[in-house]
Amino acid sequence: MAAAAAAVRAAAVAVLSVAVLCGAAQAIGVNWGTQLSHPLPASTVVRLLQDNGFDKVKLFDAEDAILGALKGSGIQVMVGIPNDMLADLAAGGKAAEDWVAKNVSGHVRDGVDIRYVAVGNEPFLETFNGTYLNTTFPAMQNIQAALVKAGLADKVKVTVPLNADVYQSPTGKPSDGDFRGDIHGLMLTIVQFLASTGAPFVANVYPFISLYTDPNFPLDYAFFQGSSSPVVDGGVTYQNTFDANHDTLVAALRRNGFGNVSVVVGEVGWPTDGDANANLDYARRFNQGFLAHIAGGQGTPLRPGPVDAYLFSLIDEDRKSIQPGNFERHWGIFNYDGTPKYALSLAGGGNGSAALTLKPARGVQYLEKRWCVLKPSADLADQKVGDSVGYACGLADCTALGYKTSCGGLDARGNVSYAFNSYYQTMDQDDRACDFRGLAAATSVDPTAGTCRFIVQIDVGAAAAISSARGVAGGVASSALAALVLMSSMLL
Repeated sequence: MAAAAAAVRAAAVAVLSVAVLCGAAQAIGVNWGTQLSHPLPASTVVRLLQDNGFDKVKLFDAEDAILGALKGSGIQVMVGIPNDMLADLAAGGKAAEDWVAKNVSGHVRDGVDIRYVAVGNEPFLETFNGTYLNTTFPAMQNIQAALVKAGLADKVKVTVPLNADVYQSPTGKPSDGDFRGDIHGLMLTIVQFLASTGAPFVANVYPFISLYTDPNFPLDYAFFQGSSSPVVDGGVTYQNTFDANHDTLVAALRRNGFGNVSVVVGEVGWPTDGDANANLDYARRFNQGFLAHIAGGQGTPLRPGPVDAYLFSLIDEDRKSIQPGNFERHWGIFNYDGTPKYALSLAGGGNGSAALTLKPARGVQYLEKRWCVLKPSADLADQKVGDSVGYACGLADCTALGYKTSCGGLDARGNVSYAFNSYYQTMDQDDRACDFRGLAAATSVDPTAGTCRFIVQIDVGAAAAISSARGVAGGVASSALAALVLMSSMLL
């Protein structure tokens, strides 16, 4: 009997261990951005997260509709504070207390599982020229004090997502990692704060950007299947840039006496369009490789164990700035309408088989199956064509057009039609948006060609539905209407 009981206990422990390991392997977060002209309703997106097994979500702002939709969902939330709010929050405690009361306390009481407040987003990027150097940490301190006052500091931790450019290695070897010289003191102050409050260091890691900015970067080093150009660091050989980048941060923390501070990968992913190296094949290869890499819980050479990460990103965003590159609007693992772009196993295993395909958003409503195209009679040499394309692409998304992009195979007439349709769909298929001084016409024949998809936009419904899906959507709609009126006057 004793032996049998021991065997039962051992089996139970084994089952529990497997469950814990599986849970660790499948636990993955995702970034939910909202810079879209036609956002899906927040409730639809939350159901999409649940259907696909995401247990964590990272937000870039505190939007009531989104946080309300996350109530009782079981999804852990990192809620963000935009950089343009840092100065006000740094100036005094009252602003921070008001922000916490409105965006954290009330939602936590209502059943939203908020775990982190992300104060700013990559505020120390060199391209910001020091704009946020003096406000980020005071804002963090004031938000922390407000959480303490609200009795939430034990549950909700304050951090700041930072780009990987805040640390570096002078030799290229991860073990020589340290924080960037011009912000070294500030970084140590922030890391000390994180250590004292039990908050993680949140780093955004992008192998794609390394490839994008350096044409000599070895392509296979960006992925997880081994590299012809590994980095040898003492007794460790790094076969991929993610591990090397992650461990450069770990080494920087160790070097400065903070080796026990936890690391969260706030953003990691690969875009699918807008650049020669941004395509479906590479994105699936990277994301599936990354998920498989972390699924076993082995971690990286300098930080063994489970990796806490948020994929970037959930859905494509057609209103994102393209200053970094046209790829910026194409990071989603789902298209604008919540349809999966490629097969992906969030558990880390698999080879992209149909059984592992991501589940699409449910209940999405579309506009009519109508498209706007260039009339066959239109002359491409007409100056009005070029002017109209410039206008359309200035107000809608044309980033799928270009060298080695999804629409790179279109001819000149196809390029014009794509631009016209993009604008037409952005304007909710308003008839006036498919004229372009008599150059365009609406059609019920889908002009999609090869990999180039001519979209039909989702139907965001009445203004109230738009408002509930996204707090600022009404402003976007108003801007679009103003642009439409302007265009109509130009065409008279």
